[in-house]
Amino acid sequence: MATFMIGLVILIVGGFLMGKLCDHVFQPDDRETPAYSKQDGVDYVPMPTWKNALINLLNIAGTGPILGPIQGILFGPIALLTIPIGNVIGGAVHDYFAGMICTRDGGAQMPEMVRKYTSKTVFWIYDVFVCLLLLLVGTVFIYTPGDIAATQVFGFSGAPTEVSTWVIYAVIFAYYLIATVFPIDKIIGRVYPIFGAILVFSALGVFGAMVIFHYPLVNVWGSWATQSFDYAAYFKAGHFIPIFFVTVACGILSGFHSSQTALVARTIKSEKEGRMTFYNMMVVEGFIAMVWAAGTMALIQFTAEHGGITMQLSDKGVWQYMIQKGGELVAISPTSVVGVVCRYALGPIGGAVALIGIIILPITSGDTALRALRLTIADTFHFKQDNNARRLSLAVPIFVIVGAILVWAKIDPKGFNILWRYFAWSNQTMALFPLAAATIYLIINKRGKWAWMTLIPGIFYTFICACYILNAKLGFGLSWNIAYIGGAVIAALYAVLTIWRGKKGGFTPADPVK
Repeated sequence: MATFMIGLVILIVGGFLMGKLCDHVFQPDDRETPAYSKQDGVDYVPMPTWKNALINLLNIAGTGPILGPIQGILFGPIALLTIPIGNVIGGAVHDYFAGMICTRDGGAQMPEMVRKYTSKTVFWIYDVFVCLLLLLVGTVFIYTPGDIAATQVFGFSGAPTEVSTWVIYAVIFAYYLIATVFPIDKIIGRVYPIFGAILVFSALGVFGAMVIFHYPLVNVWGSWATQSFDYAAYFKAGHFIPIFFVTVACGILSGFHSSQTALVARTIKSEKEGRMTFYNMMVVEGFIAMVWAAGTMALIQFTAEHGGITMQLSDKGVWQYMIQKGGELVAISPTSVVGVVCRYALGPIGGAVALIGIIILPITSGDTALRALRLTIADTFHFKQDNNARRLSLAVPIFVIVGAILVWAKIDPKGFNILWRYFAWSNQTMALFPLAAATIYLIINKRGKWAWMTLIPGIFYTFICACYILNAKLGFGLSWNIAYIGGAVIAALYAVLTIWRGKKGGFTPADPVK
């Protein structure tokens, strides 16, 4: 576990140092926060640090830091280093500045922040990506909890030909439709912290099992070709850049987080709480991602001689997780791997408890994502939403699209991988906007020498996202060589325009009307 432990040191020590640097650059002070200056008992409410931190963690963590690493670890032990490095200098920095700038700007939400520090044109592009991301979040968060429930709780096959699969999807789907129109999410919201605690419990349990039972992991400096799986071959053939960084979405960087930190910006008592609430909670999510990546690798290695999980290339050219059932290998989805890891690490009872939390959490995020999508479209095009009929008239077309994507993703053998990567791609692309806004904010407020903190991750992920969509079949379908060149050009353009906008000046927190 040497590589994993090195990664853990990077995450903890690097997170501590980079978090302090973020505070040094932003300079939080004792000015009155929006929780007090705009206190209304609804959205602007002063809350203790521990509660804000927990709420933010629950908002940003779902199945993202679990299913992404489960697929990303196939690229080999390099994942155990890239996840913490990317988290510390990318994702946590993104979350910190998004949350802190929104706090200082009076509790502004992310669309306001993007419009304020960039331009109207950029805002409209951002609005499109918000809608795309929320649509895919809703779909992914029907697919993943539905599959886990079908295969790991009820013992069904989860196959697209099974009626039980679609019944479970339909139940979640129906709940989402009701929750999108009626505010019943407040019922589940009362027990949400319990399931968040279960998510953390599952990560700590898997970590503890690896340490106690000495599950074997592959070290980055050792041989990547093992008796169970050749990580080196997958790494070479899989286009580590950009595919890995699109696959492991939430543990490294997530644009969705900026919309959640902006909500918490209205409830923190002091700007000095921002580091714990925004930065450190992303580091916790990085730990969760590292544990699930390592836990999956450990299970592949540990069970190779016991007939457990392995990987095989199907006749359709798709890498699939396989498990022994009835004396023969049967393909299982990445969502099913979650249950297998839970049972191996936590036992039947602990595994069942962890699974319940992992199933509920995405459901309680999916409903709010689709509600937010309905409200975003309504606000953009000025559709009234003052009664159930009008809300339904907008919700139904959204759910028709979600249903179509869900059916395609389930029937196509490559469906889940494609769905996940487009979800992750739109998620990463969304992060480019708050990173650009934060860079502009730093330049405007005479902290330009520190602008690299947000500019570098912005440039890198512009390159990643551009490369992916230029090559993808559902994108531009260009060759990888052209995609890499195009990605570099677009990343350079992103850097130039961001710096130009910052130096040009514009809105500042002290002069919001200018």
